Amino acid sequence: QVQLVESGGGLVQAGGSLRLSCAASGGTFGTHSVGWFRQAPGKEREFVAHINWGGGRSIDYADSVKGRFTISRDNAKNTAYLQMNSLKPEDTAVYYCGAYLGFLKEIASITRLSSYKYWGQGTQVTVSS
Repeated sequence: QVQLVESGGGLVQAGGSLRLSCAASGGTFGTHSVGWFRQAPGKEREFVAHINWGGGRSIDYADSVKGRFTISRDNAKNTAYLQMNSLKPEDTAVYYCGAYLGFLKEIASITRLSSYKYWGQGTQVTVSS
């Protein structure tokens, strides 16, 4: 079984940047794809970004973060990252990383919560005006 731990959240002013990390342990994480999701108070958990760890360069983003966020991974460190630039108050949420074995190519599957078998505990991101 794969364990995931997010870190890097905090309080930042609008227009600022943060880098989130998702550290994996257990299993063969190099064969797992990774997604970032976020959940604001009173809202459903929503898709943010996805990267195929098996292929290494298959990347998808939610429209709301395209051009501002970048997902990446370092296989040697078994870690995925979410670089968040030009942050807005509406980006405020708890951010979660999830993982699943293999690779899904259809966006409907990539953005579906139930596609991800493993989840971290989340890290809080707060963007002030």
